[in-house]
Parts: sequence; structure tokens; C-alpha cells
Amino acid sequence: MNSLAIGIMSGTSLDGIDIALCHFSKPGNTWNYEIIDAQTISYPAYWIEKLNSAHRLGAEEFLLLHNEYGIYTGELTTEFLRGKETPQLIASHGHTIFHQPDKKLTFQLGNGASVAAASGITTVSDFRSFDVALGGQGAPLVPVGDQLLFPEFGYCLNIGGFANISYEANGMRLAFDTCPANIILNELARQKGYSFDQDGHLGAAGTVNIPLLDRLNNLDYYHQKHPKSLGREWVENQIIPLLSKSEITVEDKAATIYEHIAIQVSRVVNKNDTILVTGGGAKNLFLIEKLKQKIPCKLFLPEQMVIDFKEALIFAFLGVLALNGTLNVFSSVTGSMRDHIGGVIYPVVNK
Repeated sequence: MNSLAIGIMSGTSLDGIDIALCHFSKPGNTWNYEIIDAQTISYPAYWIEKLNSAHRLGAEEFLLLHNEYGIYTGELTTEFLRGKETPQLIASHGHTIFHQPDKKLTFQLGNGASVAAASGITTVSDFRSFDVALGGQGAPLVPVGDQLLFPEFGYCLNIGGFANISYEANGMRLAFDTCPANIILNELARQKGYSFDQDGHLGAAGTVNIPLLDRLNNLDYYHQKHPKSLGREWVENQIIPLLSKSEITVEDKAATIYEHIAIQVSRVVNKNDTILVTGGGAKNLFLIEKLKQKIPCKLFLPEQMVIDFKEALIFAFLGVLALNGTLNVFSSVTGSMRDHIGGVIYPVVNK
């Protein structure tokens, strides 16, 4: 089995769209992967504003934006592929606007039909909806890739807008969001005029506020059993009010959030093993030092391509599995009724 696929990921931190051209092969029972080329395309101000305000749009405007963002994604992919071999498929995560699985609601902006039409390439999209319809969380979805592409690691920790973790326990793959991460740190950085907290300088300049830390650590979510997942709505309803009421400096708020992230990860990582750390947070020196202080694992930071594009890589892989009719969502991870194949396929036949 050999597949060339594009994976596209847009995270809640609004850094931009990650596009990765990946090759997958399975010569025996083990999957191999290669990231051939990858790029993060920063969002222009237009799209930052559109994505930030999408949840407040009326129905017609929202659906028009759904199509527009799909076309935008398809056109960016066409430009990225210029001069490269055409892949068999595009797997597009889209940009999450609504995520309320308790109401059986999740929505990733970026119509797969529009992506396929704009790019002329078979597209797999909407990976989460079927899982939510089956009673699952619809997230996280990367653990299938963690298990099959990175089996040598005891834990896989990705730190993006949210920090999520994946690991084996009692013969099953388990995974869930541990806590918010860059979605909060970026917001605090913006209050000081920065787009993000480079190397954790903002947090390093502050002091942990114990009352705020206690309130954060005692939020109901952290006492719930998995499967569970987080979304923008939870941050706006639970985290932002606590930060707003706390009359401390931005630096102290940042320091407290860093401590909070490290504590929540440490509550999950409780055995001496190797942990693969990826995502934007893996490049945050202050956060990495905090994690080293709290957890018993050896932290492994892979090559830059994997740090930056692991989620895009795995969504490309999920698309390959879907196109081949192979299970790509584990019920042990999401809590759905059964393992299943996630993703809606828009086939393009080139005569």
C-alpha cells in the first residue's frame, strides 16, 4: 500500500493553515510515513476576523462562509502543490467553529465539496460529525495515527490551542484534551501587543498566583472521566471569566496558566516512559522546562517537520485510511458506540 496525500489542519490558535504533503506505505504490518514538504500559511487579517466571528453569523452568512473557506483552502493547496506531484487525496480537518458534543453538535468550517472543486483533487473532510452522531466526543482523532505511526512512544502529547494526550492502557488506546494551552497563552500575549508568547518570556516574567491556580485546577472538567474534549465555548465560559476577575498582572496570569498546563499534564503522565511532544507548545522553552519539572517521563522533541506538522500528517493518514475503507476512529478514545470510519469523501474523477 502506497499513498501520496495532503493533510490540512487549522487550529484554534489561528496561527494559520498547515499543509503537509505526505507519503505513506505499508510493506508489512507496520506503517511508514514521510513528510515530503510542508508549509504553514499565516492567516491574513481578513480571515482572522472571519474565523473569530463566525460563530456569531446568521445561518445564510455562515453557510456562505463555509463554502468560501473551502474554496480558499482548495486554492491554497493548489498553489502549494505547484511543481509537485499531484496527491491521490486531500484530507482537510477544517476550522472548528462549534464543538458541543453533549448536544451532538460539532462543526468544522470549510466545505469539502468546495475544497475538491477548487483543487480538482479527491477530498476527505468532516471527520468529526459521524463520531458525534454515534455518541462520541468527535475528538481527539489523532490517536489512531499516534498508535500506528508512532508506536515507540509511551505517550504522545500535542500542545496546540489545547493540549491533548494519547497513550495505551489495558490494551486500548486512550486520549483526551488535558487543558487549554495556546488558545489562552496567545490571548494573554495579545494583551501585551504580541501575537504569541515566544519562548515563554511573558510567563517567565510573572509569578504563579495560587488562588487563581487553585480555581483553575478545580474546574469540573478536570474531575470528569475520559472520554472528554474541550472547545472554544468552554474556554469562553470557564477560563476567561476567572482570568478577568483576577486582579493580577498579565505576566502573573501567564505564569499561572503555564503552571496549570504542567500540573494537568502531570496528572495523566504517571509512569516513567518516553513522551513525544509536538505542536507549537513544543517550541516554547519555558513550557518545556515546566513539564520537565513536573513529569517523570523523558521528553522527546522530534525533528522540526514533525513538531510543526504532526497533526496535518495524521489527518492525511486518516484520509488515506478512510479512502481505503479502514477504521480510523477508536471508540475507546472518543466514547462513540463503536469503532468506525470518519470522513466524508468527495471523489474527483480526472478523465
